[in-house]
Amino acid sequence: MYSFKGVPVLVTGAGRGIGKRLAIGFAAQGARVGLIARSKTELDLCHLEIEHAGGSALRLRADVCDYEQMSAAVERMRVHFNRGVQVLICAAAAQGPIGPFVETSPKIWNEILQTNIMGVMNACRAALPQMIEHRSGKIIVLACGGAFSARPNFALYSATKAAVARFAESLAEEVRDHNVQINCISPGDTYTHMTDQILAAGERAGWREHEHAEQTRLTGGTPPERQLELAMFLASEESNHISGRLVGVMDEWKKLKRGSVKPDLFTLRRVQRA
Repeated sequence: MYSFKGVPVLVTGAGRGIGKRLAIGFAAQGARVGLIARSKTELDLCHLEIEHAGGSALRLRADVCDYEQMSAAVERMRVHFNRGVQVLICAAAAQGPIGPFVETSPKIWNEILQTNIMGVMNACRAALPQMIEHRSGKIIVLACGGAFSARPNFALYSATKAAVARFAESLAEEVRDHNVQINCISPGDTYTHMTDQILAAGERAGWREHEHAEQTRLTGGTPPERQLELAMFLASEESNHISGRLVGVMDEWKKLKRGSVKPDLFTLRRVQRA
């Protein structure tokens, strides 16, 4: 594993699921982790787990949908750790309505769009000035499977994940000369509260998704260690030559270390799978 001793790492969606696992994982490698979530109870629990393991963490209760709250959280982290955010992990997301799109209510679309798209944009906008000033930074966005292929009955969620993948690719080009790298990862199938939502949706999720969720519940899905290994690689100096990529945890992503990959292999519009 990589060492991140003393490195300020900010994680949105750190209260549960993959965000929490990554926050705990980075803290175990010495990072000073800023935890962002809306739930005080979830933040307290994650913070407690990190502290009990000997790690360093700061609770930052904030809503990613609110830019002012995100900006304040980033500044508070800078003051507390006496150093600006060096690694940003955007893991906050909501799955939204499950079922045929034509049956969904437009009234609930905005919450999902705000969380999954604007939440990533707000986090990046808040953290980037510090990274640009110090000419050093890493941003990792969780794009998930919806960015790779069509997911019937999850149209809204899939659209948001494809959107943030293209956003990350575009923003990466803007800040490339500032020595800031931005990449997306798809963490693979993993058991979280979203899995339970799919199971609860039953037929509305579609039989394939429901069957897949049941299998994930039974097996746990992708081992957290594989997700953490990829995230840490993209957050390390070993990946300074990689930016604007969409990388799946099940891809042969170690090819990226050597730089011997086709230009469109790890992008939203893939020529072929890695």
